[in-house]
Amino acid sequence: MAVSLREITLIVGVVITCYWNSLFCGFVFDDVSAILDNKDLHPSTPLKNLFHNDFWGTPMSEERSHKSYRPLTVLTFRLNYLYSELKPVSYHLLNLIFHAVVSVVFLKVCKLFLDSRSSIIASLMFAVHPIHTEAVTGVVGRAELLSSIFFLTAFLSYTKSKGPNNTIVWTPILLTVILVAIATLCKEQGVTVVGICCVYEVFIAQGYTLPLLYTTAVQILRGKGSIPFSLLQILLKLIVLMFSTLLLVVIRVQVIQSQLPVFTRFDNPAAVSPTPTRQLTFNYLLPVNAWLLFNPSELCCDWTMGTIPLIESFLDIRNLATFIFFCFLGSLLVFSVRYPGNSSKTVLMALCLMALPFIPASNLFFPVGFVVAERVLYVPSMGFCILVAHGWRKLSKRNVLKKLSWVCLSIVVITHALKTLHRNWDWESEYTLFMSALKVNKNNAKLWNNVGHALENEKNFERALKYFLQATHVQPDDIGAHMNVGRTYKNLNRTKEAEESYMIAKSLMPQIIPGKKYAARIAPNHLNVYINLANLIRANESRLEEADQLYRQAISMRPDFKQAYISRGELLLKMNKPLKAKDSYLRALDLDRSNADLWYNLAIVNIELKESTEALRNFDRALKMNPNHKLALFNSALLMQESGMLALLKCISTFKCDADNSYVFVKMGFLGSNDVLPH
Repeated sequence: MAVSLREITLIVGVVITCYWNSLFCGFVFDDVSAILDNKDLHPSTPLKNLFHNDFWGTPMSEERSHKSYRPLTVLTFRLNYLYSELKPVSYHLLNLIFHAVVSVVFLKVCKLFLDSRSSIIASLMFAVHPIHTEAVTGVVGRAELLSSIFFLTAFLSYTKSKGPNNTIVWTPILLTVILVAIATLCKEQGVTVVGICCVYEVFIAQGYTLPLLYTTAVQILRGKGSIPFSLLQILLKLIVLMFSTLLLVVIRVQVIQSQLPVFTRFDNPAAVSPTPTRQLTFNYLLPVNAWLLFNPSELCCDWTMGTIPLIESFLDIRNLATFIFFCFLGSLLVFSVRYPGNSSKTVLMALCLMALPFIPASNLFFPVGFVVAERVLYVPSMGFCILVAHGWRKLSKRNVLKKLSWVCLSIVVITHALKTLHRNWDWESEYTLFMSALKVNKNNAKLWNNVGHALENEKNFERALKYFLQATHVQPDDIGAHMNVGRTYKNLNRTKEAEESYMIAKSLMPQIIPGKKYAARIAPNHLNVYINLANLIRANESRLEEADQLYRQAISMRPDFKQAYISRGELLLKMNKPLKAKDSYLRALDLDRSNADLWYNLAIVNIELKESTEALRNFDRALKMNPNHKLALFNSALLMQESGMLALLKCISTFKCDADNSYVFVKMGFLGSNDVLPH
């Protein structure tokens, strides 16, 4: 059935009503890494980098890469950057538009299984559901939105592959494969639509039930009948779909270079827990996610660390929730595949939409970097909304419950819309977001740390310290929390306490085990404790060798630790060892040749070594990487002046700034490294 203009206007109007205030929100949480710190958004970065790097701008070949390959989503961020650079309003506006598009396309999908009124109800519930605020108001949630658009259109395309007299129409199938590939390039879960297409083909398009399939298979195996034509059609279609899916998966594995991302027990404690704790906890997370869909009253932007305590025993009362959940899910599944009729078909497709897209995030087959993430419920909520709308339709047909069903529905839609509108304000800033999360969950050290970071960015170090210290109390073995405490003490000029905190963090680092890969056992950013501690103690001239030892220790643990080479190069120059400093910077450049500051610092080392020509060449490389690199421009101009190259000094005129006393100040200005934030 077609979607009318009146229905589109209603859905879009509701989306705008619920999300208009998201336009006033900034870049928060993961937006910082994906937008503010991502060089792939800049016009100066070659477009091909989008297809070589992960979602956060890190090369897929690097071990620290998150392995999330979403180049088409990053491309839309880049278009936003071209339009408004880093002004958040355009990013949020595009997210709002995409959510409206998804809601309208979802309405069209609903009409395949529900009547017109129930379809509108399902779409309205989807449009206003508070669980979607993370995907819509958080800019990085665009991956969910974009993937969902192509996910749904791929499914709609496949539903047209059945022609007259049960013939196969290949054009919609080809279009489905293309749309699946595009959805997967927006976010990995896009590939799961193939599973939904397979279920649709068998149980909806061909009208089979599980008993009928069983009877047919038994007859064929006993030689009492030939394979039905409809079954041959199913097999042919499924072979094409599965082959294309396998090809996509193989390509995806090649892109991530057959490596899973490195996660730690802080990201997902159950993933590194022994049996049966791991299995009991992961299975319990399923009813937790279902409860968030059913009752989104307490939403939290981060569910890692100690948010959900591990289930370490079969006697844990929470196992009862898992049991009830699987009984309920199992009964719905049996009903949907065993009995014919429109009701069972609707329930089956709703279950598929809930379960299949959630599998990649379920932790059941491979660990992911989170415990619960509300944004991954964006597509599964579609199945939930279809179930609710279908149940409402059944109740409203009974005269006794008709008025009550309308009252309950109105209350749910209105309260969800108000909750969404209110929840959007939580995403206004990092401080408001993490404070709202602490109201829901006080057992997550990461939340205390992030509130501290927000206060730290406002230079409110005294208040930030209180939150960082609380993080160390909530999670005493959190290396990052102790690093944050150390850095804040340093900012407050309390160097003794700062060093003590860094030493505690360093003592919590796993010890090197001969023959075992170190990097796979710890988050790479925790190694920054060596950098921060060395940066602190090298202020004391008598401890320069000690600081150098820390840098070398970090490098020995991770030979590709770029920041360690950079910091060590600066220290070696301070120790009057320019040749070793040059070698350190060259090692860093082997890891990152697009860093303008690295080329600039190498040029400063060249000046120390009286290598004027090489220094000019490196200043020029820095300016090619960043034409607005003022220090490179000033110092190259001064070097040309000292070398008698007066004709080239006119390049200074390209900058309008007060340089009366700047020359002496910047001549040997060295771009050092500050303390690094662990998370």
